[in-house]
Amino acid sequence: MAQFSYKAYDSSGGKVDGQLEAADKAFALAELKSQGLMPFEIKELANNANNILTFKQGVSLADLEFLTAELSLLLESGVRIDKGIDIIRRTKAKPALAKLLSDISQGIKKGKNLSEAFREHDEVFDPLYCNLIELGEASGNLSEIFAGLAKDLKFRRELQRKIVSSLAYPIVIFFVCLLCIFFIFNFIIPKMSSMFNDVDSLPWYTSAMLSTSEWMLQYQGYLFIGIIAGLFALVAATRQAVFINWWQNLSLKLPFIKQAVVTVERIRFNSGLAMMVKAGVQIDRAIGLSAGNIKNQKLRREMDIAKSKVKGGSALTPALKQTSLYPDFFISLLEVGEESGNLERVFDEIANRSRQEFESWTDRMTTLLEPLMILFMGGFVGGVVVVMLLSMVSINEIGI
Repeated sequence: MAQFSYKAYDSSGGKVDGQLEAADKAFALAELKSQGLMPFEIKELANNANNILTFKQGVSLADLEFLTAELSLLLESGVRIDKGIDIIRRTKAKPALAKLLSDISQGIKKGKNLSEAFREHDEVFDPLYCNLIELGEASGNLSEIFAGLAKDLKFRRELQRKIVSSLAYPIVIFFVCLLCIFFIFNFIIPKMSSMFNDVDSLPWYTSAMLSTSEWMLQYQGYLFIGIIAGLFALVAATRQAVFINWWQNLSLKLPFIKQAVVTVERIRFNSGLAMMVKAGVQIDRAIGLSAGNIKNQKLRREMDIAKSKVKGGSALTPALKQTSLYPDFFISLLEVGEESGNLERVFDEIANRSRQEFESWTDRMTTLLEPLMILFMGGFVGGVVVVMLLSMVSINEIGI
């Protein structure tokens, strides 16, 4: 079965568009005509997975947030989950999302639970997402579960967008710096090199500048190939368990990175824990399910130990105090929540405060990065210009 996008006129002459699944274009046309539509454009959506010349387009965070929010709205309006999935798939879903929804819909029609259909796509839906759907199915409050997940995904999407927009300016400066270096060593210095042909003894910095320019002219093609190969190797390494474990351990030792990692994991753990407690899950099981949302293996092991202690009869606050996720301030909040029996609100408060803390960290880092990039560009390009001027001065001195 293939996915087709179409544009057509309905019986009243209005324009409609959407997507449908059919064996081929003829079946797609027949299906549209059976619905009373007059198609004027229909085309098959490209299957990027079978094309080695294109990158695979997966379901983005924005797509996932859109899907979750729409499902919450449809369920709240009384629409059945299978019909809601089909509605989203037929309207404005992107090709990757439409294919995902089609697979989920077929799984439900075969008799699978919603959580089972979602778990078959673990590359898109993390364990916490699927566990919460399972709890929503059992308790009958799927709409609230999807609303909570949509809220968390919206924060992650907005934060991602904020980071990308904050890094755009430093990245532009960096590439401008590279272009300046390329221009100087490929055009300016080679034209100046004739000035030094008759000079017997050149200063060391002039010799270094001329040698660098000559090397760039001869080997910069290999340099570009090496950089591209290094980037591909780095991307491949990030998918290897050995590299992932190494980086996760290293990130907890680097001063600035450690704060960001711990804060992000605290947000993941506490936002999931708040939704679990709200759904009525026992605290030891809620800790275990929420711990599956922690990416860092070392922090997850700490949380598994805390879960074992709580399951063995230990109080919640002392067990969580021994982990790296909770500083003293949050421990005091946990004590208040445990004493008052209002843990749901405490976990939600910790997640919200951690979000604000991570946003502040992001603002500080991006604000610091911009002047550093300007300083790097000015220092490097300015240094080359200074060396060029000193070299010209040295010729005059030698001539005198």
